[in-house]
Amino acid sequence: MKALQVAEPHDLRVVEVEEPKITRFDEVKIRMKAMGICGSDMHILHGQNPFASYPRIIGHEVSGEIVEAGESVSELNVGDKVVIEPMTSCGECYACKQGRPNVCEHVEVYGVHRDGGGREYTIMPKNLVHRVDDSLEWSVIALIEPFTIGAQAAYRGQIRNGDMVYITGAGPIGLCCLKIALNAGAKVAISDFNQERLEFARSWGAELPINPQSQNVSEKISEWTNGMGANVVIDAVGTPTTAEQAIDVTSVAARVVLLGFHVEFSRIAQVNITKKELTICGSRLQTHRFPKVVELFNSSDFDVKDLISHQFALEDAEEAIKLMEEMPSGVRKVIINL
Repeated sequence: MKALQVAEPHDLRVVEVEEPKITRFDEVKIRMKAMGICGSDMHILHGQNPFASYPRIIGHEVSGEIVEAGESVSELNVGDKVVIEPMTSCGECYACKQGRPNVCEHVEVYGVHRDGGGREYTIMPKNLVHRVDDSLEWSVIALIEPFTIGAQAAYRGQIRNGDMVYITGAGPIGLCCLKIALNAGAKVAISDFNQERLEFARSWGAELPINPQSQNVSEKISEWTNGMGANVVIDAVGTPTTAEQAIDVTSVAARVVLLGFHVEFSRIAQVNITKKELTICGSRLQTHRFPKVVELFNSSDFDVKDLISHQFALEDAEEAIKLMEEMPSGVRKVIINL
């Protein structure tokens, strides 16, 4: 069967690999249908992901159809449309016992630590496979995983109805955060240097798109909130500057979610954290968000199909990567049809 493999940094190939077989009673075999290309896939390709080993079949934003089920599988049936939860945990460490398997000491992600779903067939344990509505398109189902990242950020930020939320970054994950926040009843401002992305965010319901190249973010947030500041800030960029800005534009009793990340230090005055009694937290992967997001996708009023800007065949994966590298301003989400 064919698979999309990063043989080593900067070496992407469509290769022939052996078709997997079910070896356990609790496994299902899935015919993969669609895969979204994520920023982390690009980092693996460019040798910038310290957790990845090579060669690696990439792909963690994936959809497929069950073609075979192990003897103990009763919750899923042949023919079901499914999305894969691409994360394993040990169940024994402190984080797991606190109900936070996303930061398990031994967490592994399919497509990063283990071979992912960018192949024609894969075998998965039933507990990591979620059935979705038959009416959903394969490419749309592949969007569920990135929306669980947005749902996790909203969960960590405790976004509530009526909150005024500021999101830094209108890339795919920032847009997922936007849609989830709006669904929770929040009002949303979002910033990006890319005007095309800002216009798309506006079409998705953002009240205040901000371009930091021409607008002062702090002033715009203050005006928008009548001097209160944002109740929740989600930093989906993760530079030292955006982390510092996230603290600066908050209201009192606000929540700051650091979703993007950077190895460089930020300069943050502790007085602002204490005076406002801010809650600052990280957000990584997701904790039990899949069922909730699947429910959203199954509802007819949660339409996110237009997040997909381009689709390619598996054989044209290199062309897809080239597009993302050379024309990022015109790309939202790229789907590879498997």
